[in-house]
Amino acid sequence: MSTPRLLPVAALALNALVWGLSWWPLRTLHAAGLHPLWTTACVFTTAWVGITLWRPQAWRGLKQHPELWWLLVASGLTNVGFNWAVTTGDVVRVVLLFYLMPTWSLLLAWWLLGERPQPAALARMGLALAGVVLVLKTPEVDWPVPQSLPDVLALLAGLCFALTNVLLLRLQHTPEDSRMLAMFGGGAMMALLCAVAAQTGGWIPALVWDVGAWWPWALLLTLAFLLGNLALQYGAARLNAHTTAMVMLSEVVFASASSVSLGVSTLTWRIALGGGLIVLAALLASQSSADTPKP
Repeated sequence: MSTPRLLPVAALALNALVWGLSWWPLRTLHAAGLHPLWTTACVFTTAWVGITLWRPQAWRGLKQHPELWWLLVASGLTNVGFNWAVTTGDVVRVVLLFYLMPTWSLLLAWWLLGERPQPAALARMGLALAGVVLVLKTPEVDWPVPQSLPDVLALLAGLCFALTNVLLLRLQHTPEDSRMLAMFGGGAMMALLCAVAAQTGGWIPALVWDVGAWWPWALLLTLAFLLGNLALQYGAARLNAHTTAMVMLSEVVFASASSVSLGVSTLTWRIALGGGLIVLAALLASQSSADTPKP
C-alpha cells in the first residue's frame, strides 16, 4: 500500500481504535461515581468550548444553515445512546447491535433521500436482521426482544448514527467546521438534557463532584475523541466510501478483543455467529458503493 493511501487508512484505524476502546475510560469514570451521561456531557462540552475557541467562525455557519441543528440532535443522541450502552452493557453485544447501522441507513435513505433499495440491499438487510435475532434471542429470552436497556440503547444509537450519516450527506454543502461544531455541540447538549432529566426522574445517581477522582480520565477521553474526529475527517476525505466503511469496522475487533481479554464480555457461539452475519452484511454494503476515491 502506497504512503499516500496508508496514512488515511491509519487515520481511520486510529478513530476506530479510539471508539473501540472508549468503554474502558467510560467504565473507569462510572466506577468513580460519574454516570456515562454526565461523562458524555462533560467531555463533549469541553470539546465544544475548545472548537469554539479554535474556530469561532463556525457559529456563523450554524446560523446560516439552521438545518445543522438536526445534525446536532442526531449526533448527540448517537453519543448518548452508545456511551451509556457500552458502559452498562456487554461491550461485544453493544458494538454489534450498534453496527446494525447500515440497515438503518438503507431505510432512512429510502425515506429521506428517495433511494429505493435494490434486491441485493434488501438481502443484506435480511442477513443483518438474522444476525440480530441470533445475538438477542436466546432460549431463555421471550419475545419481544430486546429486554435490557443497553440493548435498546445500542439499537437506538445505531439508528441515530445512520440518521447522522444521511444528514451529513444532505448537508455536505455546509462549512466543515460548522458541522464539527454541531456534532460536538450535540454530544454536549443532548447528554446534558438527558442527564438532568434522568437524574430528576431518579433513573441515574446524582452527579458526584469529586473532580479529583475523575478529571484525568475525562480529559484523556476528551482529547481522544477530538483526535479521533480529526483522524476521521482526514481519512474519510481521502478514501472512497466503501474503504472508509471497511476500515471503520475494525472498531468491532478492537472492542471485542479488548473487552473479552479483560473479562468484561463473554463471546458465546450465538454472539459470534450473529455478529459475523451483522459484520458480513456491513462489509457487503460497503463493497456495493460505487463512489470513486476522493482527492
